[in-house]
Amino acid sequence: VQLVESGGGSVQAGGSLKLSCAHSGYTTSRCRMGWFRQAPGKEREGVTAISVDGTTSYADSVEGRFTITKDDIKKVFYLDMNSLKPEDTAVYYCAADVSLVSVIAAYVRDFASRGQGTQVTVS
Repeated sequence: VQLVESGGGSVQAGGSLKLSCAHSGYTTSRCRMGWFRQAPGKEREGVTAISVDGTTSYADSVEGRFTITKDDIKKVFYLDMNSLKPEDTAVYYCAADVSLVSVIAAYVRDFASRGQGTQVTVS
């Protein structure tokens, strides 16, 4: 099982970034996916999740600004981040685990597998 993020970087407040996570070793139809983030000195925060049935969940702090999508054929899932704020600055990790049970964003930080992380800086 491998998860590889890409797409992080630096952006001014109000700007946008799109993160990607390529995964291998999973049967997509049995896999929940999501993103969590960790800022320096802070706890990991679940940002968003997408369950097997396509149900999505977002942290209140990103609701309406971030969107998670997935492409089961390409085995990639994405995080579109708009209207970015300085408080969105963190290392973002994609994560996945095998389960058919729908999940909320908060629990993504506890998923079994995660990527190496990608830095997002908003100034």
